[in-house]
Amino acid sequence: MKAADVMTRDVVSVHPDTPVPDLVKLLLSRSISGAPVVDKDGMLVGIVTEGDLIRRAELGTEKRRGGWVSFFTGTAVLAREYVQSHGIVVSDIMTSGAVAVAPETPLSEVADLMEGRRVKRLPVIQDGRVVGIISRANLLRAWASVTTTTAAPAKTDDASIRDALLAELAQQAWSRRPENSVVVTDGVVHLWGLAGTDEEKRALELAASRVAGVKGVESHLVVLTAEPYPLLLGA
Repeated sequence: MKAADVMTRDVVSVHPDTPVPDLVKLLLSRSISGAPVVDKDGMLVGIVTEGDLIRRAELGTEKRRGGWVSFFTGTAVLAREYVQSHGIVVSDIMTSGAVAVAPETPLSEVADLMEGRRVKRLPVIQDGRVVGIISRANLLRAWASVTTTTAAPAKTDDASIRDALLAELAQQAWSRRPENSVVVTDGVVHLWGLAGTDEEKRALELAASRVAGVKGVESHLVVLTAEPYPLLLGA
């Protein structure tokens, strides 16, 4: 799936000269937590969110630094913080040069950007103009809307289940399963051996449970970080 498949097309945007009180009223009335900032030609120039409004002089929440901390903080930073807490128009508080994606950007890249930049929404632009916005909520709705298509019946005998699980684990960098640690009996997968962490143990159990034809998963794994385990001499 791509950004265009899940983005919100009816985008609420503001201008750099929009008064901050008007921005607050807009966010509250539309039940949104942020908006792209566009110029008079509709070109993206930034983004503004609730996070840009939490440090406000009116609320008494502006940043306060002790004397020594202020002394060692650059004047540019201090001035920026003052503008952020006392600004009167959107251009005073917005984040300039907002990260954006194109309509054809795969959702995997969208998720990478959101996680890497720690942002909750990304404008979708085409030829510099905002054509949509994609948020974490859009990704959740896409996930909730996914329907499983009817696929050809998979082989569900024990040998086929075991082969399918081993093939899946071979593709996962976290898995180091030797073949003799996976046993399938009457559709039930038995996992044996060691797991480095509880997360690895859970990942193995999930991988096994997702294989077509599996009736149950029996884990006999020993987690090295959770239980004492005898080490070889010299290890």
